[in-house]
Amino acid sequence: MSAPDQTLLTTPLNALHIELGARMVPFAGYSMPVQYPIGLMAEHHHTRKAAGLFDVSHMGQLRLVGPDAAAAFETLIPVDVIDLPVGKQRYGLLLNDEGGIIDDLMFFNKGNNEIFVIVNGACKVGDIAHIQAQIGSRCQVIPMPEMALLALQGPQAVEVLSRMAPGVEKLVFMTGGNFTVNTGTQKIDVFLTRSGYTGEDGFEISVHNDHADALARALLAQPEVKPIGLGARNSLRLEAGLCLYGSDIDTTTNPVEANLLWAMQKVRRAGGAREGGFPGAIKILAACAVSTGSTAQKDTRKRVGLIALERIPVRDHTELQDGQGNRIGEVTSGLLGPTIDNPVAMGYVDAAFSALGTQVVAIVRGKPVPMSVSAMPFVPTRYYRG
Repeated sequence: MSAPDQTLLTTPLNALHIELGARMVPFAGYSMPVQYPIGLMAEHHHTRKAAGLFDVSHMGQLRLVGPDAAAAFETLIPVDVIDLPVGKQRYGLLLNDEGGIIDDLMFFNKGNNEIFVIVNGACKVGDIAHIQAQIGSRCQVIPMPEMALLALQGPQAVEVLSRMAPGVEKLVFMTGGNFTVNTGTQKIDVFLTRSGYTGEDGFEISVHNDHADALARALLAQPEVKPIGLGARNSLRLEAGLCLYGSDIDTTTNPVEANLLWAMQKVRRAGGAREGGFPGAIKILAACAVSTGSTAQKDTRKRVGLIALERIPVRDHTELQDGQGNRIGEVTSGLLGPTIDNPVAMGYVDAAFSALGTQVVAIVRGKPVPMSVSAMPFVPTRYYRG
């Protein structure tokens, strides 16, 4: 156990983390638990088999409120906001004028002219300032620093939470609403969605800071639940083929080369009813045409999944080469995938090497490690879709 650096921010669960013996590390300006005494591997496997509780309170939460909120927000992201039904959530990308990714985020239509948004912790100050500057004249941009965020993930998450908040079992992936959680000693009002970033079924729970500790303790008192740190969160999301902002995507990448076209609905693409109208649209729509056409530009790159053909973990920033020793890309995330017990990675390669099954070479401490371009996710997702 290590005490947090006092120069770092702490979440409402800080005392609980230390009480549980977590190893605390700096992350996104916060002191956060990287792992608990059972260790990263055990935490990872527990989440895949039962239910893990994550503290993600460093994330930014905000509300966009007003009759023009959806239309205004749509000018910042290449995603359909206007037509998102009430009660549903969607993944989005906040872009700069060059089409680079400022952040990836989740947003939810709460109805009554209100959009609820969750952004990454390391980006939240800049994100909120950017959103305020761009659309603050069209709607209210209301940060929610008074709210904590917990994620309950794993195949038994619904069994656990439905005992305490009947009705959550009726939700399907990427839907949510307001619920009351009965801890046995008190009733706690929360807003939650059936979603998460592990590839498993589960929930993300927004709760007032004043009640976060009590809610977390009540969830951890359930026999299926164990606390999970940032280390396992990283290995779980990589196995699920999900990007980590700052590693796999950033302002130097755009949605096309990041293979995130699935997040751009047809209504915002070329020929759609609301084509373009977002930052970098001309560049991105042109790249879309190239990406979906029969030819590829020589200088394009693509984010791909990679599986090592030898049992040697391939870490972030490892150079990727072709069979003749020419540099063709770089690994952005990589580790030994605990579930499949094999080294996995994602990274960017020249488009000519992005086809499934293509063999490339990673240079690990001077040693060539053969890898194969693989489909993602590496582990099948288990989102509940009804």
